[in-house]
Amino acid sequence: MIAGTPEPVAGAPDPPPAGVWNIANALTMTRIVLVPVFVWLLFLDGTGWRLAAFAVFAAASITDKIDGDLARARGLVTDFGKIADPIADKALIGAALVSLSLMGELWWWVTAAIMVREIGVTLLRFAVIRYGVIPASKGGKLKTMLQVVAIGFYILPGPLDWVRWVTMGAALAVTVVTGVDYVVQAWRLRRTSGGS
Repeated sequence: MIAGTPEPVAGAPDPPPAGVWNIANALTMTRIVLVPVFVWLLFLDGTGWRLAAFAVFAAASITDKIDGDLARARGLVTDFGKIADPIADKALIGAALVSLSLMGELWWWVTAAIMVREIGVTLLRFAVIRYGVIPASKGGKLKTMLQVVAIGFYILPGPLDWVRWVTMGAALAVTVVTGVDYVVQAWRLRRTSGGS
């Protein structure tokens, strides 16, 4: 029990479910709004603009951690948030990967492999939503963290090639493994829910 929180009363009705309009979901939507700002800064020439793009990317990425913590701590978890949060992540990560590939700084096959997995999992979530919501797993969170770190190194100027390759390789490996895990989860969810 957290200090300062009242003890639950036996027989008391459950608190009402969290509404869609809350601070956690607002942070998720802010992350989506920051995506075009980040892309615009990334394509501007100069070290200063590159650092500004990194700052916006980092700020947007941090909101992912904050909104999740707030949602759990304050009981603000909603079905909208469970769907919108991974979509916001994929918008940010996808915009970064495609932009870096367009700029010739990241191999297209890496971007394609990650994006196929990300889009595939998103479509899979929607395909099984009538049976239930597949929440983000620990592996999925690790995948997102590795992608963010790897992309961060690609955005930063300077001689960081080997660090970029190692972190992106790790991110790619975890991305593929967790993608397979989501397919298994979706199959189990549909099976246990009586889907044909």
